[in-house]
Amino acid sequence: MPDLLLETRRTAALRAELERHNHAYYVRDAPTIPDAEYDKLFRELQVLEAQYPVLLTPDSPTQRVGAAPLKEFSPHRHGIPMLSLNNAFEASEVEAFDQRVRDGLETITAVDYAVEPKFDGLAISLTYENGVFTCGATRGDGATGENVTPNLRTLRCLPLRLQGEAWPALIEIRGEVLLFKQAFVELNARQRERGEKEFANPRNAAAGSLRQLDSRITASRPLSFFAYGVGVGADQLAIKTHGELMEMLAAWGFPVAQERRVVQGAKGLLAYFGEIGEKRSKLPYDIDGVVYKVNKLAAQAQLGFVSRAPRFAIAHKFPAEEALTIVLGIDLQVGRTGAITPVARLQPVFVGGVTVTNATLHNEDEVRRKDVRVGDTVIVRRAGDVIPEVVAIVPEKRPRRDLFGGEPLNLPFAMPNKCPECDSAIAKGIDEAIARCTGGLFCPAQRKAALTHFAARRAMDIEGLGDKLVDQLVDAGLVHSPADLYGLTVETLAALDRMGEKSALNLVAAIEQSKQTTLARFIFSLGIRNVGEATARDLAKHFGQLDGLLAADSEALQMVSDVGPVVAASIATFFRESHNRQIIERLRAAGVNWPAGEPLDSGPKLLAGKTLVLTGTLPTLKRDEAKAMIEAAGGKVSGSVSKKTDFVVAGEEAGSKLEKALELGVVVLDEAEFLKLLSQGVEP
Repeated sequence: MPDLLLETRRTAALRAELERHNHAYYVRDAPTIPDAEYDKLFRELQVLEAQYPVLLTPDSPTQRVGAAPLKEFSPHRHGIPMLSLNNAFEASEVEAFDQRVRDGLETITAVDYAVEPKFDGLAISLTYENGVFTCGATRGDGATGENVTPNLRTLRCLPLRLQGEAWPALIEIRGEVLLFKQAFVELNARQRERGEKEFANPRNAAAGSLRQLDSRITASRPLSFFAYGVGVGADQLAIKTHGELMEMLAAWGFPVAQERRVVQGAKGLLAYFGEIGEKRSKLPYDIDGVVYKVNKLAAQAQLGFVSRAPRFAIAHKFPAEEALTIVLGIDLQVGRTGAITPVARLQPVFVGGVTVTNATLHNEDEVRRKDVRVGDTVIVRRAGDVIPEVVAIVPEKRPRRDLFGGEPLNLPFAMPNKCPECDSAIAKGIDEAIARCTGGLFCPAQRKAALTHFAARRAMDIEGLGDKLVDQLVDAGLVHSPADLYGLTVETLAALDRMGEKSALNLVAAIEQSKQTTLARFIFSLGIRNVGEATARDLAKHFGQLDGLLAADSEALQMVSDVGPVVAASIATFFRESHNRQIIERLRAAGVNWPAGEPLDSGPKLLAGKTLVLTGTLPTLKRDEAKAMIEAAGGKVSGSVSKKTDFVVAGEEAGSKLEKALELGVVVLDEAEFLKLLSQGVEP
């Protein structure tokens, strides 16, 4: 019996692994493998138990659904077991299901099926007594679930009292709690803002939200619900089909799938599957397949159940959009704006209908949070047209230095200091997650975006130099930086597609004309991060000349109106990069010029670092005059009062700003006191 011995060992191993994954999925809401991988293991165990009945035991994962309820929640015994559905993955399996149904009903005519999307959420039951919601529970192990009534009461989509009529004195509604895609994105954004753990997917988020010990947390999460069936009380309903049941549930006030319908035979089932598959990415919620149910309730009763699933229904699952693979390396991708994105280079894996070799890791913080390392086995997800991403690692498969669970073989990811495209410095702004290349004018990855911005109407205003022409110039190797534009000839341009001599002449003339500009336009054209037109004008006005701006450090930059630490850091970082300064010098050498201005008085500033707010009408000073005086003294003028406001200058008819200042204890000055402040400064 060597074969039986091997199969016994394999069966035991499969059961242990499936139970481990069950616990991770149903109890901890932290799946360790994709659904498709779990389904593969489950089906292997089913086949083995069918081949060797002696191996089938009552505690096998194939004999129950889900996992035991959490001890933190009181148990709820389902009046009728909440069973799972058998799965189909191929068209042939759907056709075989239809054949079994027709054989069981002893009919050769096409069977009517009720079809609907298979929601990817958490199955629950809702008990109503005399039309009033009294109890709600998770599916649990199919026989006993977790009583989560207080949490379910927070779902505004659930009726606390049934609407309409014809409901029995006791009725149990079954359905799925889930998070819509947009709600999931917004929830994770809030989690990030709070510095809390993000959810891996909407299903995990829904499960984690519903199973909170504090129902106030559940109430803060935008959970949704769709009803799809009835347990206890179904025999009291005066209906004949599942389609009628869905209409009745809707009349009672429950959300039901709008994509549901009734089709005929296997051809109808497969056509519906194809239709929903095409719509899948556009649906507002996640689905992982469709559900087929024999429509006539009498036929359902005739077909009955097997140990863990009904014979009259089946789930037809989409091809896996999650899969396991190995990280071969972590590369850096530089975007058009200089954003540095870590990308996992993967062992090729087929997922979501395509072979995936790379997956985004988003940013350095995300790589560290997920602790993705070279050599790790990871879960990769692809949904619709979304770029594949690494969802999580599989910790137990991480390579170790020895066979006894020693230190990991590979070190954690660390962002390098230099851009892989141009060797410029990599910098990350204050409170920013994304690291960026600082070589904006030089970096090949940013070349097209930098040139398009440089030539824009509000920048150097080079008429005729649009996106498509920039693409041609860069792709042909004719332009590597904005300085190269000033060396282009009519002959070179005329040889390009769709140009011609006249267009080339016009463009050369526009480039030549752009040499006469203003310092503000030139600063804006450089594409410095966080520097818009207004800031560029303030910088030009403050420094008067480019050399003064180039020499300014972060502290000097913050003396400019409305330039704070973040903007100052962006400017200083940009000009510190030698590649950018070289291109600026090349532009000046090519003849780009502007009228020189005088810098603002750089002597001691009596109001340096102070923020003032003007409100009401002053006796002699106009608002613009007062503002100019404050800025000349090194102060900043704000439009609103906050704890950071140093002084409020109040005239007649001062309104809410004065009230706010008094409320916060901010010093309030009249015009005379304001002029004294300007002449004497702030007392130390």
